[in-house]
Amino acid sequence: MKKILLDTNSYVAFKRNEPAAVRSIRQSEFIGINATVLGELLSGFRAGSKEGANRKELNLFLESPRVQVLAIDEDTAEYYAKVFCDLKKKGRPIPTNDIWVAASAMQHGLWLVSKDEHFHEVEGLLLLV
Repeated sequence: MKKILLDTNSYVAFKRNEPAAVRSIRQSEFIGINATVLGELLSGFRAGSKEGANRKELNLFLESPRVQVLAIDEDTAEYYAKVFCDLKKKGRPIPTNDIWVAASAMQHGLWLVSKDEHFHEVEGLLLLV
């Protein structure tokens, strides 16, 4: 069983009952969501027409004993700096929020579950696309 970190799009895919996302979550013993992903989800909920229902579903998900919200701290910032500089040297930038997501996964030794192909550019990242 894997320990994973969900990207925003993987949580959305799970809620849409997409088989790959459902399988990744069901087969994981630990599911992390970092503050960046949580912020993206809450922003999307607020901008949509089903904010209350979406927040309720997310809160139920977060109550699972396998799920933990991961803080962004000084160690995460060190990983962020490394990923940012490595990508800059390669001339292969990715969105800032995604650097935070990658940094968090690397900090905690988690497999990142994402549909974003650009995460392949991040050296040392354990990735499930």
